[in-house]
Amino acid sequence: MGSRKCGGCLSCLLIPLALWSIIVNILLYFPNGQVSYAASNKLTNYVWYFEGICFSGVMMLMVAVVLLVLDNESRYKCCQSENCTKKYMGPYCRTLDGWEYAFEDTSGRFLTDSSMWSQCLEPTHVVEWNVILFSILIALSGLQVIVCLVRISIQLSKILCGTYSVIIQPGII
Repeated sequence: MGSRKCGGCLSCLLIPLALWSIIVNILLYFPNGQVSYAASNKLTNYVWYFEGICFSGVMMLMVAVVLLVLDNESRYKCCQSENCTKKYMGPYCRTLDGWEYAFEDTSGRFLTDSSMWSQCLEPTHVVEWNVILFSILIALSGLQVIVCLVRISIQLSKILCGTYSVIIQPGII
């Protein structure tokens, strides 16, 4: 009974994590709280992929619902992590040369060398904005993966230890 309560709590934990992922992804559309950059399509392409909304958000909400249904022990499904093979080029910003990915050729060095950030003239502090919010999204996604792994191990232990009851309806084979 203890693992069932624990599993339900973990499944419920996915819901606020998913909601926070959605909120953080929405904030990425408004550097410094300004709408003008989204309206004029002057945001990094990564923001437009809606990963924090679709994958860490909506998909995790669906996973949470499935896991909560598992607490009724009537269905079984696994969590799957998202694919992380995309190339990240840094923020899209206005430099002296115009709107571009200012740090595309830095191999990520711009993340540790804050003196490079001044190349982005507009939106103000866009590098800090993106780094902080993308870091939050990574942390939220990591927590979601941990919760899913714990839930899977709980379900597997129930199955392997024989405490997982299968409901068989009469007349259905």
